[in-house]
Amino acid sequence: MPAPTCPICDKPVRPEHQPFCSRGCRDRDLLKWLSDGYSVPVNPAEEEDGLDSPDPRP
Repeated sequence: MPAPTCPICDKPVRPEHQPFCSRGCRDRDLLKWLSDGYSVPVNPAEEEDGLDSPDPRP
């Protein structure tokens, strides 16, 4: 099995920063989470139409 690599820069993972290679890559990943960089795009028209909500009728 190949050695794991950092998901940010593809350098080898270091155990003290796992799953990243360094504190810098770990912090970059955290900043991306905090700035909504890892979000699922949603089409606003689908939300307004109620397509994702269950049918309220019995």
